[in-house]
Order: sequence, then C-alpha cells, then structure tokens
Amino acid sequence: MARLCDHTTEEVGAARVLLLPLGSTEQHGPHLPLDTDTVIATTVAERAAAIVPAGIAAPAFPIGAAGEHAGFAGTLSIGTDVLAAAIVEIIRTAGSEFDRIVVVNGHGGNVDAVGAAAKICEYEGRPFGVWHARLADGDAHAGDAETSVMLAIDAGRVRMERAEPGVTAPTVEIIDELRSGGLAAVTPNGVLGDPTCATPKRGEQILARWVDEVVVLSENMEP
Repeated sequence: MARLCDHTTEEVGAARVLLLPLGSTEQHGPHLPLDTDTVIATTVAERAAAIVPAGIAAPAFPIGAAGEHAGFAGTLSIGTDVLAAAIVEIIRTAGSEFDRIVVVNGHGGNVDAVGAAAKICEYEGRPFGVWHARLADGDAHAGDAETSVMLAIDAGRVRMERAEPGVTAPTVEIIDELRSGGLAAVTPNGVLGDPTCATPKRGEQILARWVDEVVVLSENMEP
C-alpha cells in the first residue's frame, strides 16, 4: 500500500501497520536542503511500508524540535513540548484499524519529544514503536552519512560543489558547548563531520540497513 495519502478511506481499511515519518526543517550546511531529515524519514518509512505486510506510510511531520539550529537561516522549530503533544494527538486519532504504529524519526533533536509522547501513549493503552536514524560509525550532522543518503535519494538536490568539512572533533568533546550555545557555537558552517567523501553507494547501503531495521521493528511489535 505504501503511502496513506494515495488511498481513499475505504482502501485504508486494509492497512494494519502505520509508519509515521518524523522530520525537521533546519539547516544542513551549505550543501544539503533544509528538509533533509524529513526526506530521509519519509524514504525509510515508505520503503519499509512497501515490505511490511499491510504496511502504510503516513505523510511526514516536517517541523520538529530544532532549537539547536537557531541562528541559521531557514530553520523552523516547534520545540519539544509542542512536538510531543502533536505526536500524541496523531497517535490518538489513528484509527483502530492499525494494529501497530511505528514512529520513524529522522532528526536527533526530536528524541526527547518522541520519548515523552511514548510514555503518554503507553499509559493510555496506545503504545507505539520508535526508530531513530542513527549510525554507530556515522558523523553527527550534514556530514558523510547524511550527504551520502541524500545523494542516493535525490542527488539533484545536493550541492556537492559547496560541500565542505565542518567540525570533525568527536561529539563528546564539544557536547557541553553544543548544548549551551547550539550548533552556531561550535560550527560556523553548520556541519558536524566531513561531507566531501560522500557517495551514493554508501547512501544506498545506509538506507538498506535503516529500512531493514524498521521492517524488523514493525514486524516484531506486539499487536
């Protein structure tokens, strides 16, 4: 079924697993579009929905908790509390036809909101699964990993001629300054990592791994 919005209400009745992409609208350095996290979350959700039996992907929620990117043009944020409330309302109104719901989160700044929403929904008897876009060997923001994934999804939207390294120090070394002053305090170009070596091949490998993770989570959740 793949995409919720392609169907009528009668057709959606056949769906059993809802995948909700959660993104962000924020700076991604001089080379990636502002909707990078939303595009990645949507792609992972839709590819997984095409594999999961009776799976369907909701439209992405495109503005998240991105206050750490304040000071960079184009960044929008609704904050943790508002985002958590929005997720709760979406889960509450999702129909009883969905046995399982999985939030597919593409932005690290949304983690606290997702966690808060999960606690409320579990208390109300509507628990949902959660997947976050993470790589143990990946850089933190707009670097090799995200740039590679975007090259695999839509290379025409990546300005590789503008790609340049940002701060490449380990996150643990800059985390205190990052928390207190946001990305603008630690990286003038908004990049954490080095996107110059990104490739579409690596991007497809990352996407395949992420889609598989979401599929496994979706299929193993208790209905």
